[in-house]
Amino acid sequence: MIRLTESPMTWVATGDSITQAVLHTHGARGWVEHVHERIRWQLNRPTDIVVNTGVSGWGAADVLAVHDHLIGRFDPDVLSVSLGTNDCIDGEEGLPGFHEAMRRIIAGAAPRTQVVLHTPVLVGLAGRERRASLPAYCRAVREIAKDTGALLVDHEAHWLEHHGTSDPISWLDDAAHPNAVGHLRMANHTLRTLGLGELNPL
Repeated sequence: MIRLTESPMTWVATGDSITQAVLHTHGARGWVEHVHERIRWQLNRPTDIVVNTGVSGWGAADVLAVHDHLIGRFDPDVLSVSLGTNDCIDGEEGLPGFHEAMRRIIAGAAPRTQVVLHTPVLVGLAGRERRASLPAYCRAVREIAKDTGALLVDHEAHWLEHHGTSDPISWLDDAAHPNAVGHLRMANHTLRTLGLGELNPL
């Protein structure tokens, strides 16, 4: 659960295209924008700052390489890291590098920063051959969260609960990117996990 302070807080969400929320929402809000709405409007924290530094196509090593630009200069009270969907294309051979980069991203945050890690969402059946190692990267995120004390938002588990072995395409725009429904589902699951309620019951 996130610890809210009486003073204004800075929230940074870094990640890949799913965090950046480009193209595949077709003009609808991405999950970070929904979280922004909840924090700054519904929770009446108008002077909090929510910064989205997601970059389409990036993985953990890319974020680490420009850590100060994407994260450090904002000195966040809350740092959300959502990566793995692109990293997993490297297969299980890429897991050691993913572990190292993720841990260094977390270590680069200030001691007071509350770190939130997200497992990637499910990909559609059409995308599972290319991203066959995605479940292993989800397990890695869980392990890193446990080892570092970071809060864990387990989207993979949430999507599996709803879709099981079926194709989750109703929550996706293509094989790997959530659509507007998927982003709202991500936002509400994130908010509930962090103890911040939800935007709309679904």
